[in-house]
Amino acid sequence: MTKPGPRNLISDVDGIAVGNAHNDKARSGVTVVLPETRMVAAVDVRGGGPGTRETDALEPHNLVEAIDAIVLSGGSVYGLDAAGAVTNWLGAQGRGFSMAGELASPIVPSAILFDLTNGGDKSWGEEPPYRTLGRSAAESAAREFDLGNSGAGFGAQAGAYKGGLGSASAATEEGFQVGALVAVNPFGSPVMPSTDALWAFPFEQAGEFGGRRPATDLKSVAMDFPTDTKIGAAPGTNTTIGVVATNAALTPAEAKRLAMMAQDGYARSIRPIHTLFDGDTVFALATGAKEVPEPRALFISRLGQIAADCMARAVGRGVYESETLGEARSYRQVFGI
Repeated sequence: MTKPGPRNLISDVDGIAVGNAHNDKARSGVTVVLPETRMVAAVDVRGGGPGTRETDALEPHNLVEAIDAIVLSGGSVYGLDAAGAVTNWLGAQGRGFSMAGELASPIVPSAILFDLTNGGDKSWGEEPPYRTLGRSAAESAAREFDLGNSGAGFGAQAGAYKGGLGSASAATEEGFQVGALVAVNPFGSPVMPSTDALWAFPFEQAGEFGGRRPATDLKSVAMDFPTDTKIGAAPGTNTTIGVVATNAALTPAEAKRLAMMAQDGYARSIRPIHTLFDGDTVFALATGAKEVPEPRALFISRLGQIAADCMARAVGRGVYESETLGEARSYRQVFGI
């Protein structure tokens, strides 16, 4: 059995803090996941139009086994600048990977989402706001943070609805902690057709995203391609990007499996997902605070299931907590919730 942590946020995993910053004029923002110390990490990328930085370094067969921060950003390719600012900020503090006394090189993987056509003013010339936003988000990192129109989710859109930043957590009876954080900006829809219920509804805990349930027999729900996806979407113009974290002591290969299984949380809460229009990415973090029991493979499988459920709940919360912004109407406004 699992239950949400005290905050129901990824920061319920001890050693994890999150910072957010946004620019109202540009309708875009940045989220930084900042561990207290370097942590084992991995990544899984399944969308057909990803935008990422430092993801190759996370492959289990490569040298680097730990990261210093993870950055999720709006702004499409311009948002990759945010990770550079966070890298510089960490390096100035002496944090990062180093060999034989060399200058520390912070490892800051990043993924971006597309929010360039959401009505915000993107006429920033040669100075996009993302370096400033990245530094501000890192400096503000804390255990408590806002959801919905916050950070990388500020200008997001989930299908035909306003998207946003979501998070959820779970704790097991044995003391293992799992948390998920996601910026929800998919081409696909988070809402079941002909209902006001989110696809994530079976995984909801304690009414965390409104408690809506489909009033109809599920067998009668239309399973054809949804009509409330994004209009006029093009490849690379969407993306759901997120992070799962645990206090379990995982190897890089096990963290990779955790990220892969957590992608199923997207599939449980968004339809369709992993399209050519999306750049869906999940990072996994392991603090290493609690040793994994035997049989190890069985436990990792269980942990992956919990991570996937947490991610589905985080998607639901990201959509539910969002507010109407410009022409992007929130889920709650559309359905009068």
